[in-house]
Amino acid sequence: MGDKNLLLYMLLAFVLVMGLSSLLTKNQPQPPQQPAQPAAQSQPQQASAAPVAKSSSPQSPVATKQAQSEAETVVENGLYKITFTNRGGQVKSWTLKKYKDDKGNPLELVNGPAAAQMGLPLSLWTYDAELRKRLNEALYVTGSDEKESSRGAQSLDVKRDSAPVLHLDAPHAITFDYADQDVVVHKRFSFDHSYVVKIETSVTRNGQPVLAYPAWPCSLGDQQTPAGYATGRMVWQTPEGIQRQTAFEKHFFKANTWVSDGNTIPGPFGWAGVADQYFAAVFMPRNPQSSMMVTLHQPLEIPKDPSNPKSGEKEVVHVLGLGVANSSGTTEAELFVGPKAVDVLDSVRSYGLNGEPSAGPNLEGVIDFGTFGWFAKLLFRALNWTHDHLVSNWGWAIIILTFLINLVFLPLRLTQMKTSLKMQKLQPEVQVVNKKYEKYGLRDQEKQHQKQQEIMEVYRKHGMNPYNLSGCLPLLLQLPILYAFYAMLANTVELRQAGWIWIHDLSAPDPWHILPLLTVASMFILQRFTPMPGVDAAQRRMMNTVMPLMFGFMTWNFAAGLALYWTINNAISLVQQWAMNQTRLGREIKELQLKRLRKKNK
Repeated sequence: MGDKNLLLYMLLAFVLVMGLSSLLTKNQPQPPQQPAQPAAQSQPQQASAAPVAKSSSPQSPVATKQAQSEAETVVENGLYKITFTNRGGQVKSWTLKKYKDDKGNPLELVNGPAAAQMGLPLSLWTYDAELRKRLNEALYVTGSDEKESSRGAQSLDVKRDSAPVLHLDAPHAITFDYADQDVVVHKRFSFDHSYVVKIETSVTRNGQPVLAYPAWPCSLGDQQTPAGYATGRMVWQTPEGIQRQTAFEKHFFKANTWVSDGNTIPGPFGWAGVADQYFAAVFMPRNPQSSMMVTLHQPLEIPKDPSNPKSGEKEVVHVLGLGVANSSGTTEAELFVGPKAVDVLDSVRSYGLNGEPSAGPNLEGVIDFGTFGWFAKLLFRALNWTHDHLVSNWGWAIIILTFLINLVFLPLRLTQMKTSLKMQKLQPEVQVVNKKYEKYGLRDQEKQHQKQQEIMEVYRKHGMNPYNLSGCLPLLLQLPILYAFYAMLANTVELRQAGWIWIHDLSAPDPWHILPLLTVASMFILQRFTPMPGVDAAQRRMMNTVMPLMFGFMTWNFAAGLALYWTINNAISLVQQWAMNQTRLGREIKELQLKRLRKKNK
């Protein structure tokens, strides 16, 4: 809802500016305890996914395959370190080497508290809860694909009182197998030097395939605070486009919706995954046309302030996850787990809705750039180029880009300022017309029409049209730029933990709120420097107070990078307005204002 609130604030600010000028001249509702399953979607799929009844024909005995004890396997490349456990053939840890947490350690993407309740990544989700428990608690036999494993280094680490750990370097492939009297499970994972892991899974029961979803059920590890969980969402690509779903979605024209736990959504999907502000885990099925997705959603109670868990204050957050499977029962897919970096996502291509290898769309759609997404991506490309070629600091790159944007809009801004100055000059003639008709009320439509005609004649005589949008066009154009900057800075991992002078993270609010205060101060000065046609001193003071405070409130908790842009933009506007005030027309308007002031004080 943050994007919508921002857009609402900006529109409100614009309406207030226009309205005053004309006059003077999430708490989210709590979810239901047991959200209803959509019968049209969920039940038919669940019926088809139920374990097949035993055949009346005799079954041949199945050789059991189980490990005697728990063991771990660690796979590494230059980007990640993944720790598997043979208990369930699941992932216990998935750290990214190039990204750090708040303590400076490699970022852990397995969410411990959520996983303890909903399951570990790459667990298998089935509609039969008892079977699901068996599949994810059994001890699997760990193996490796000899053809691929021969290319990677491996070592065995055995410590007293702990499970043995096998270390492997990518490229590599490992397998997990389990069999008992009626269930046979096979998992295979292949690794290379990218963020993508290949997955193959199959489950049979009494010789019949069982629909078992490889899943990422437990949100992401960098979600530690209530605000962090609030950024979580499911996102998937269909023939109709990119679909996004937060835990709760509020609609104006249709019923509000919660993500149901265990709800089935039929394919086809090019890709589907869970994401938060900066990271994502995305499945790319090998056969999109026969793919299907199960949504996972449960509430989780966490400390309200994770830095002070002993305070005892708790808050309920919402954990999102999903699984993707093939309706045949054997699933082949690729799994991307990594940063929502534009260049990285551009390089990862799905199979496409036609199932052609690496021929589908890339994963750039995982990033939600908002309403003005195309413009936000354009801004990021420009910002990224500035950072790579001109400066090596994101803060200075934002400042340079702000100067370039103002340079592009300079002709429009000059037109706006000239129009404002000229309208100030014409106010005495307009006031004469207003005084002529002030004795007639608003109900006298004929007289009001005559007044408007005479005022228009005054403007036409001086070659002006007060209804021309050229005067307010620069302000209108600032709204999509501001919104696009907000979306870019709030969703681009490149700016995560990027510092500038006293600011340690340009994607987070200014810790000392210096930039919002500078925004208020610069807007206050800019308002005083900007001519306001027909506005007396008292009205002008009100405008000088309302607008700066409104924008100061808006930027108080916004990303520091956005506040930096707005502050620099105000400073540039202030210089431009000062220069315009030094022109002949500007000096003439100043003399006119002083003359009116002396006349009023007599």
